[in-house]
Amino acid sequence: MGQVWTAYDQRLDRRVAVKLLRPDRVAGQEAEELRRRFVRECRVTAQVDHPGLVTVHDAGSESDDLFLVMQHVDGIDLAEHIERNRPYPWQWAVSVAAQLCAVLCAVHAVPIVHRDLKPRNVMVKPDGTLTVLDLGVASVMDTDSTRLTHTGFPIGSPAYMAPEQAMGGAVGPYTDLYALGILLYELLSGNVPFDGATVLGVLHSHLYENPIPVRSKRPEIPEPLEALVNRLLAKDPQHRPDSAQDVYEALVPLLP
Repeated sequence: MGQVWTAYDQRLDRRVAVKLLRPDRVAGQEAEELRRRFVRECRVTAQVDHPGLVTVHDAGSESDDLFLVMQHVDGIDLAEHIERNRPYPWQWAVSVAAQLCAVLCAVHAVPIVHRDLKPRNVMVKPDGTLTVLDLGVASVMDTDSTRLTHTGFPIGSPAYMAPEQAMGGAVGPYTDLYALGILLYELLSGNVPFDGATVLGVLHSHLYENPIPVRSKRPEIPEPLEALVNRLLAKDPQHRPDSAQDVYEALVPLLP
């Protein structure tokens, strides 16, 4: 249904990544939804110009297949980087979060909400800089698509899904900030704050459970950093930081 390949652009002498979508492999309305989301990914990714976001080179179709040609990113995804570096140094976690804030500032200015920020969608390059992938579920904020797909299910990954997202409510930049809080918590503690045997169990935890304080697991983590994580994970969006820029400014004094 969907695959990503490493390819070689002979004309421009460079490696590229090609995302291939085959809507014919699924039936009915689901195929049309895949087509719409694929076209949306092409468009919204092309709208954001930031070195921390993957660059789109080309897009088109071949028979029934749709393709998106993107910048090839050398490195490993953040999930693997976490596994290789347990326990993840809190100073590194601060650097990661600060870089992601810079990307989110650019994304939110379009205005777009990413809606699926998670370690698998972040590449760590050999020099330590990050590239954010997959705006395929991104939503332009001035449309009704900020709410639900036609299937009635919220878009995103359950472990990183904000309470308002889990409830099928309107999303905004504050939704990405919650996901950033989940990601930062995972970097600091080694695990996501809310887990469960079922998707519904995870979503219930997002709505009603409080995370275990990260300093109870790692006392060396600075108190201001723990306080920032707690603000990002507030159930009520109004209690979260106002913007990715505000989060970045809170992280600056903690940068290594």
